[in-house]
Amino acid sequence: MNILIGLIIIAVGLLIVLKSEWLLQNFGRMDFFEKHLGSSGGSRLGYKLTGMLAIFFGILIMTNMIGGFLEWALSPLIRSSQNK
Repeated sequence: MNILIGLIIIAVGLLIVLKSEWLLQNFGRMDFFEKHLGSSGGSRLGYKLTGMLAIFFGILIMTNMIGGFLEWALSPLIRSSQNK
Protein backbone atom coordinates (compact mmCIF):
# COMPACT_ATOMS: atom_id res chain seq x y z
CA MET A 1 0.00 0.00 0.00
CA ASN A 2 2.90 2.37 0.74
CA ILE A 3 4.21 1.89 -2.78
CA LEU A 4 0.91 2.90 -4.35
CA ILE A 5 0.47 5.96 -2.10
CA GLY A 6 4.09 6.98 -2.71
CA LEU A 7 3.71 6.67 -6.48
CA ILE A 8 0.55 8.80 -6.41
CA ILE A 9 2.30 11.52 -4.38
CA ILE A 10 5.30 11.40 -6.71
CA ALA A 11 3.01 11.75 -9.75
CA VAL A 12 1.22 14.74 -8.21
CA GLY A 13 4.57 16.35 -7.36
CA LEU A 14 5.83 15.76 -10.88
CA LEU A 15 2.71 17.37 -12.33
CA ILE A 16 3.17 20.39 -10.06
CA VAL A 17 6.77 20.79 -11.22
CA LEU A 18 5.99 20.31 -14.90
CA LYS A 19 2.84 22.47 -14.93
CA SER A 20 4.07 25.35 -12.75
CA GLU A 21 3.32 27.89 -15.49
CA TRP A 22 -0.25 26.60 -15.81
CA LEU A 23 -0.65 26.79 -12.01
CA LEU A 24 0.67 30.36 -12.05
CA GLN A 25 -1.77 31.42 -14.77
CA ASN A 26 -4.78 29.76 -13.14
CA PHE A 27 -4.13 30.37 -9.44
CA GLY A 28 -2.06 33.53 -9.67
CA ARG A 29 0.92 34.75 -7.75
CA MET A 30 1.36 34.00 -4.06
CA ASP A 31 2.55 36.89 -1.92
CA PHE A 32 4.65 34.69 0.36
CA PHE A 33 6.63 33.24 -2.55
CA GLU A 34 7.02 36.61 -4.23
CA LYS A 35 8.30 38.19 -1.02
CA HIS A 36 10.75 35.45 -0.04
CA LEU A 37 11.85 33.89 -3.35
CA GLY A 38 12.46 36.88 -5.59
CA SER A 39 10.64 39.70 -7.29
CA SER A 40 10.01 38.07 -10.68
CA GLY A 41 9.26 34.38 -10.88
CA GLY A 42 9.07 33.79 -7.15
CA SER A 43 5.68 32.11 -7.36
CA ARG A 44 6.82 29.88 -10.22
CA LEU A 45 9.85 28.81 -8.17
CA GLY A 46 7.59 28.29 -5.15
CA TYR A 47 5.33 25.97 -7.14
CA LYS A 48 8.36 24.00 -8.32
CA LEU A 49 9.77 23.72 -4.79
CA THR A 50 6.39 22.54 -3.52
CA GLY A 51 6.33 19.85 -6.21
CA MET A 52 9.88 18.76 -5.41
CA LEU A 53 8.97 18.53 -1.72
CA ALA A 54 5.99 16.34 -2.64
CA ILE A 55 8.28 14.10 -4.72
CA PHE A 56 10.71 13.82 -1.80
CA PHE A 57 7.97 12.82 0.65
CA GLY A 58 6.49 10.44 -1.92
CA ILE A 59 9.83 8.65 -2.21
CA LEU A 60 10.10 8.47 1.59
CA ILE A 61 6.61 6.99 1.85
CA MET A 62 7.19 4.56 -1.00
CA THR A 63 10.41 3.23 0.56
CA ASN A 64 8.88 3.20 4.06
CA MET A 65 11.55 5.58 5.38
CA ILE A 66 9.13 8.35 6.41
CA GLY A 67 9.16 7.30 10.08
CA GLY A 68 12.93 7.50 10.37
CA PHE A 69 13.06 10.83 8.58
CA LEU A 70 10.37 12.38 10.77
CA GLU A 71 12.06 11.01 13.90
CA TRP A 72 15.34 12.59 12.79
CA ALA A 73 13.78 15.89 11.73
CA LEU A 74 11.67 16.28 14.87
CA SER A 75 14.21 14.91 17.37
CA PRO A 76 15.27 18.37 18.65
CA LEU A 77 11.64 19.17 19.49
CA ILE A 78 11.06 15.78 21.10
CA ARG A 79 14.21 16.02 23.22
CA SER A 80 13.41 19.54 24.44
CA SER A 81 9.86 18.60 25.41
CA GLN A 82 11.02 15.54 27.38
CA ASN A 83 13.53 17.57 29.41
CA LYS A 84 10.82 19.79 30.93
